[in-house]
Amino acid sequence: MEEDEGSDADLLRRVAGGDQRALAVVFDRHAASVTRYAWAIAPSRMDVEEIVQDTFVTMWRRAAEIAIPETSLLPWLLVTCKNLGRNTVRKAARHEADELDESRADAAGLVRDHHDAEAAREDLRWVLDEIERLEPTDRRVCELCLIDGMPYADAAKLLNLSVGAVKQRVSRSRARLKKAVTLDEI
Repeated sequence: MEEDEGSDADLLRRVAGGDQRALAVVFDRHAASVTRYAWAIAPSRMDVEEIVQDTFVTMWRRAAEIAIPETSLLPWLLVTCKNLGRNTVRKAARHEADELDESRADAAGLVRDHHDAEAAREDLRWVLDEIERLEPTDRRVCELCLIDGMPYADAAKLLNLSVGAVKQRVSRSRARLKKAVTLDEI
């Protein structure tokens, strides 16, 4: 470390003041460690790059609020990296759960014209049976959002729930349905 670069605490104060050179020094000093940590969390190179970038952008934006108890900014950066990484993994898992593998649907004969809702309901009778086993509120959320395609916000308003509660119930129900499908295939 060059003498004029200063400690992480000094650099953080400079970053809070908008000093881009100080940000560059912090990045050069800690980017390798943050990147290695992100690789332990993220599933792809693109995710790692995004997490590292977001970690330093968050530090740039919140520099004035950050209080480091030690002389190093690295612990704060790693915790931020971990949180951003977990969010990325959760987002990827939700996205994956939302998609139906088309080849699997084709093999099961489930790909139909979207206007033929009754035929789709018959083809998915086992899903409806599983939905019937859910608690009443979860069942109604599934019927509205998954079967009828109602937006979460509309279902939340109709059922007097928060949008977050509807999303959570849909996610939990999808996991249960996926588990039932998996057990049915074994």
